[in-house]
Amino acid sequence: MSADQVTGQSLPTEPARVQREDGQQGGGTFVFEANDMQDPHAVYDKLRAETPVREVLMPNGLKVWMVTKHADARAVMADRRFSSDLVHGRKLVETGSDVRPTQEDYGSQFGRHMLNVDPPDHTRLRRFMAKALTPRRMEGLKPNVSALVEDLLDAFDPSGEIDLVGQFGSPLPLAIICDLFGVPAADRSDFHRWALAIGTDSAPVALTSDNRSAEAKSSAAEMAGYLLELIDHKQRNPADDLLTALITARDEDQALSTIEVVSMAFLTLFAGHETVVHLIGNGALSLLTHPDQLALLRGDLSLLPNAVEEFLRYDGPANTSMMRYSIEDVEIAGVTIPAGSFVATILTSANRDDEFFPRAATMDITRPMGGHMTFGHGIHYCVGAPLARIEGRVAFERLLTRYPGLRLAVEPEELVWQSNTLIRGLSRLPVLVD
Repeated sequence: MSADQVTGQSLPTEPARVQREDGQQGGGTFVFEANDMQDPHAVYDKLRAETPVREVLMPNGLKVWMVTKHADARAVMADRRFSSDLVHGRKLVETGSDVRPTQEDYGSQFGRHMLNVDPPDHTRLRRFMAKALTPRRMEGLKPNVSALVEDLLDAFDPSGEIDLVGQFGSPLPLAIICDLFGVPAADRSDFHRWALAIGTDSAPVALTSDNRSAEAKSSAAEMAGYLLELIDHKQRNPADDLLTALITARDEDQALSTIEVVSMAFLTLFAGHETVVHLIGNGALSLLTHPDQLALLRGDLSLLPNAVEEFLRYDGPANTSMMRYSIEDVEIAGVTIPAGSFVATILTSANRDDEFFPRAATMDITRPMGGHMTFGHGIHYCVGAPLARIEGRVAFERLLTRYPGLRLAVEPEELVWQSNTLIRGLSRLPVLVD
């Protein structure tokens, strides 16, 4: 999953309003309200139809150019005039708004990964990750995924309500990431606790956030310290895991620095966890609110690869790609984005663009695969996408097979979506399985 911000903020409970600009209807800056994340499609549909490249005032006070159409989003993500380098972003925040850069709250140990830099640094870091996170390594985790899925499903209590996000979607990728890193069994409860606390706050990977919590910051510091100790251990005791592979990888006789290894490990944790959690949660909700598609999939599980791609497109886990910064004036779709601007490509919107996907607002698990932007585009395309697909396919195949009575425990309107605009995901998904 592509990762960065736009922002995170606690949500009020009122319904989204899509016709308000600087507090009123008419011209001016479009105001993106925190509550819009409860139903962002209504807002994005309006922007995509009327002003697909538009400066928007975010809930934290930052002005961001939103790009909402599929073709335009691809163009931005492939254009080197839009920088991913956090140095540019910090300067823009410090000089152009009252919003304070927040990655510093978490220490520099989390910022030296490939989503935060431009070529040639990006090219170098991506080569290291590609050497370590190989297709063979990801495919080799499939037995672990299958065994863990069975264990998690065994733990369901058919007589009561089950939170499919908290009891299934979240522990699955966390355990797989622990396997990937070679985290000892005795340390995994702490690792899970830190990861869940950090996952409530986008600031460790985002430039700015309104979600800064003391628990998230302290958990990030503890995790960074733990990763440094684990890296030191693996330098002395190499093993067949991702951390050892990152430590020992060489590119033109160069190695990653310790801080780069920690940063890449953290990126793997954040992106790998949040993507799979909300692929499972959002995908399950999409199925349970489209009974015709659920019946179709139950009747033919060979459709699962298609279905997982449609879950990723229809209501995927990534709302926006990483933030970019225009280093010169750039024209996109006839609109000039001035130099020194924040730019966000809205993946949730691009994936619902009728000009690219016929009947884009309709979920169709028989839709031809390909074209969605949930895993990004171009040089920042998600290296871990194959592993996320493996986890999603195994999870849904076993969930639907073992629990044919799966259904929502509440009305869809009662569900609450997470409050930050980086991630598109449910806080909880109560279901019944009896």
